[in-house]
Amino acid sequence: QVRLVVPIAVAFSPGSVPGDLPRPLPFRDAQEMEITVNLRTSVTSHYKMVYRGTTAQEEAALAAATAREADAALRLLQDASIGSLTMYVVPETSSLLPQGISVYVGKHRSALVRAGGSLAALQARLQQVTQLMSFTATSMAAALSDRVPDGQLSPDARRYLKSSLGFEITFSLLNPDPKSHAVDWDIEGAVNCYVKPVLDKLSLVANFSVDSQILYYAVLGVTPRYDKESSSFLLSTHSLPHVINPVEARLGSSAASLYPVLNFLLYVPERSHSPLYIQDKDGAPVSTNAFHSPRWGGIMVYNVEASASPQASLPLHVDVDMARVMEVFLAQLRLVFGLSREELPAEFLLENPGNEGLADWELDHLLWAHTVENIATVSTTLTSLAQLLDKIGNIVIKDDVASEVYRAVASVQSAVAKLGQGHLHSAFQASKEAVTSSERAFFDPSLLHLLYFPDDQKFAIYIPLFLPMAVPILLSLAKIVRETRQRKKEPTKMD
Repeated sequence: QVRLVVPIAVAFSPGSVPGDLPRPLPFRDAQEMEITVNLRTSVTSHYKMVYRGTTAQEEAALAAATAREADAALRLLQDASIGSLTMYVVPETSSLLPQGISVYVGKHRSALVRAGGSLAALQARLQQVTQLMSFTATSMAAALSDRVPDGQLSPDARRYLKSSLGFEITFSLLNPDPKSHAVDWDIEGAVNCYVKPVLDKLSLVANFSVDSQILYYAVLGVTPRYDKESSSFLLSTHSLPHVINPVEARLGSSAASLYPVLNFLLYVPERSHSPLYIQDKDGAPVSTNAFHSPRWGGIMVYNVEASASPQASLPLHVDVDMARVMEVFLAQLRLVFGLSREELPAEFLLENPGNEGLADWELDHLLWAHTVENIATVSTTLTSLAQLLDKIGNIVIKDDVASEVYRAVASVQSAVAKLGQGHLHSAFQASKEAVTSSERAFFDPSLLHLLYFPDDQKFAIYIPLFLPMAVPILLSLAKIVRETRQRKKEPTKMD
């Protein structure tokens, strides 16, 4: 049973304090909610709330012209520890929030909330914001998807990548027609400009490595349909799953990889199939001309404008607009990690994280989910190991394997304890150590079950070897026993 404690500070600015507060400020309160995963597993969320008034510095920051400026100024004044949240309650008449907006969620670990009149209305609003910025029942179910009964899991939950100590990201340019198109892409500059800031932030979650490649004469493996009306070629939704297998055979990136590989492919259609567009389920063209494959990556089709003069020399030189391409790939990267924005009420306004790719609270959202998932993974691994050891009675457990098991148990207990104290960062680090130790123990070569034979297999192996030798020995022993008995029966002769 895991208990997730979220420290929350609720700061009331002047004129926003509800009239029905039970006690004068400051005071503490707590709210608990149980998320049931299955009959044996549940996660308890405990919101540890501190209600207080704003300081003079915070009031000065809240006097900013826009919510974005206030969010930037408040970042320097709030508790920036991972997993903690700060809610600033502003008066109902405040002009800081745009008209019709009750909640503004910034790029960091704070939100601006319009006072709701009564404490109950405010608490309901705060609960919505808190779940959005920390974890929801859906995100916990996705993290524990292996334990959720079939039919109770949303389709989106299976889209997300499972927690891992590392990930490899491969950007591939597919040019099936190099005779017609000489494609040039500045992938190194694009990775440094767009991808590196995102991965620097995600480095807290896992290790990342990035590589790129250009593949010539690599086709999609699906023949697009020609549309006379638009004079273009179309790829329908039902044909998209058949695109990946032929392409993946050419990528070769996952063959020697220790970690999950994310593939992002830029496909420049051959001249005979240009322009090429992807259709959605309703038959309308997809605006990004790209599609996402859960837990795998994504493919974007990049059409080359046909040359105006028919005598243009081939191959045509193509400079890829990397800003447009990377915008699509980063959106797909967010989808793979489960950072897609859920359906929110109209009164919620979320700040764009900008060049960093994800907000601080979204990083916390990932850490909550991955910590719980790591704890569940360690539990499953150690249970499987215990069942293996029970099944094979003569297995030899070395001291280093035993120490890894003890270390895994100690680390996972530490992770659960840290979660119960609200220390998300240290809990995540402990859960990572627990996963590493449990995997080392489980995959230790000395525990390979083929090294140890059950008794029935031993008899099956050794009887054909020893039986031919044992037969004459047994017959000789029987003969000796018979002769001994006869000798005893014969009366001794007396002279």
